[in-house]
Order: sequence, then C-alpha cells, then structure tokens
Amino acid sequence: MIDDILLAVGHLIADGKVGVSLHAVDELSKDGLLIEPLIDDFANGIAVEEYPAYHKGPCVLVLQRDEFGLPVHLLWGIPAGKTEPAVLITAYRPDPDKWNDDFTVRRSK
Repeated sequence: MIDDILLAVGHLIADGKVGVSLHAVDELSKDGLLIEPLIDDFANGIAVEEYPAYHKGPCVLVLQRDEFGLPVHLLWGIPAGKTEPAVLITAYRPDPDKWNDDFTVRRSK
C-alpha cells in the first residue's frame, strides 16, 4: 500500500531521526527552498508514488507545499537494510508539463 513507506518516514521524522542528502541540499538551494519548514510540514504531505523495491532502500515521493503554498516534490527514503533514519533524497518543483494539475499523477508522454 502506498501509505506504508509514508507512514514509516513520518514516524521517523516525528522521532527526529532525519537525514538530508547533499543532493537534496543542492536541489533545495537551486529552488530557493528551506529544509526545515518542509520537514516540519511533512504530516501535511500526500504520497504520490512509492518505490518499495528501490535498490538503495524503500522510498516515497511526497507532494508538499512550501511556505508560500507552492508545490514541492520530496523524495523520502529509508536506507536499504536499515530501519532509520528517514532521508530526504531530493526535492524539486514539479514541472506542470509532466504532472497533472494537482501534481499527483504523471502525464503520459
């Protein structure tokens, strides 16, 4: 079920067991996004896609909103073979040409 990884990541974030990849820091910086507000607002995120068999560990793409209400996609994961921490792998502003109007479904190519 798509919410399984989302729920696990949410519990880890609530427990303060969070890591942020250098790639995520770079991507957030490129888009002028702050990490902490997005982490703090994780509970309001919506699971978009789940990748339970990803080779680096299960992960979930989450739609969140920045402090201005603009959409942001965040890819959260849990390292393979481990139960913690929740790691923010990457984050980006979704491209309206590649996503539906509410940024929850990829458009067909």
